[in-house]
Amino acid sequence: MQKTEIVQITKEEIREIAAKMRGENRLLVMIHAFLEKDGTPVVMYDYSEGPTIREYEVRGESVLPSISDIYDQAAAWPEREIGELMDIAFEGLDTSERLFLPDNLLDGKGQILVTSMEELKKKNGNL
Repeated sequence: MQKTEIVQITKEEIREIAAKMRGENRLLVMIHAFLEKDGTPVVMYDYSEGPTIREYEVRGESVLPSISDIYDQAAAWPEREIGELMDIAFEGLDTSERLFLPDNLLDGKGQILVTSMEELKKKNGNL
C-alpha cells in the first residue's frame, strides 16, 4: 500500500533535493501548487521512494528555482503550467512561449481575464 509523507522545506533546498533524488534514480511524480485561502502560495514536489510518495512542500514563496535542468520535461511542464496559472515564477525556466493560454487572456500574474468573444476577435484582427 502506498503512503505519503510531507516534508516542509525552504526554496533554497529545492535544487539540492532534486539533484539527490535524481542521483538516486527517484521519479519526480508531480509538481503541483495551490493558494491557501489567505493567498499564501504552496508548491509541492512529489518523488517516488518505493511504496512512499515523499512530498516536499514550500510555502509562501512566489519565486522558486527551476529544476527543469535536473528533471527535464518532467519538471519543465508542470513548472510552466503553474507559472501560467498562478503568480509563481521559476527562475531559470524557459517561458518564451505559452503552453496553452494565449497572452491576451492573462493579466500577467496568472489570472485568467474574462473577455467577450467579440473583443477577442477584434484584438486578434479577426473582425
